[in-house]
Parts: sequence; C-alpha cells; structure tokens
Amino acid sequence: LLLFNYKYNCFVVVDLKIIKFKKEHIGQIKIYMNYIDNNIRNTDQNKTIGIIIVKKDNKFIMEYCSDDRLFETKYIMC
Repeated sequence: LLLFNYKYNCFVVVDLKIIKFKKEHIGQIKIYMNYIDNNIRNTDQNKTIGIIIVKKDNKFIMEYCSDDRLFETKYIMC
C-alpha cells in the first residue's frame, strides 16, 4: 500500500504479509522506499517511511518500521 502522511509530509509504504516476518522483507521494502524517493517524492517532502505488518498468532503486528516517530501497534484480526 502507498499512503501519504500529511503530518510528517512523506509517503508511507505499507507491506502486508500473511506469513512470519523474515529479514529479507526489510530489503524488499527498502527497494520500494527507494523507488518512491527517487521517482515520486518531491524535494520539499521528507523521506519515505516503510512499515511491514505480518500475521502472527491470529493478529496483525507491525514487525518493522523505518521511522522512530511511529510506535508498535497491534491489530486483532476480525
């Protein structure tokens, strides 16, 4: 998913996984973030944030975030 955060003036790439978190997922989302920064982002916007959400124990959990301003959030699957 590609979103825009008006508060931080940046794009946010959200990668939803239905499998366990793997370290390779970080490399994959960084490719997406670099693409957005190099091809879509304007010079007056901040760098793209990447978020990986995975399914774990019947919940969706933010397993990775490239920005310290965001915090871990858990979502329960309905």
